[in-house]
Amino acid sequence: MTGQRRSAQAETGSVRLRRAEAGDLDFVIATERLPHNELRISQWPRGRHEACLGDPDYAYWLVLDDQGRPLGYAILRGLTDRHGNIALQRISIATPGQGTGRAFLVALADWAFAETACHRFWFDVFTDNAVARALYRAVGFIEEGVQRESIVRADGRRASLALMSTLRPEWQALRAAAV
Repeated sequence: MTGQRRSAQAETGSVRLRRAEAGDLDFVIATERLPHNELRISQWPRGRHEACLGDPDYAYWLVLDDQGRPLGYAILRGLTDRHGNIALQRISIATPGQGTGRAFLVALADWAFAETACHRFWFDVFTDNAVARALYRAVGFIEEGVQRESIVRADGRRASLALMSTLRPEWQALRAAAV
């Protein structure tokens, strides 16, 4: 994988990214526990975040405001996958609805395809999260299928997940057309 640890900070499009460090875990944990994430993001204990942060298969990223303060975080996994599949484990913005999440997602996919051997960038999303699914389709991700009632949410209800992805040639064509 070419340069996966090369850049700790990147400027992509309209957002600034920085690789998260152990000192950023308070922000990560607080963000995943915000009310709007309660049924959308698993609540990981600090120990699991610490283990993943130190695992070369994972990359934690922050999206920053103009003063360098974090606005959200994302976790990528699969950086060591020999098949070139990188998963967006999660993405969360502390204050959603301002366009930061869209720009952050695009920047993460740009980084994955530019700095790693990624061939397929993928994630799952709850099928009842229509806003997110529409956003993901709008930036070029394709819905591959649905895992029916595959997750038990924090409230005990079962939920279905839609699998979405983009492939390197698809992403490159989209980005070339946007220039």
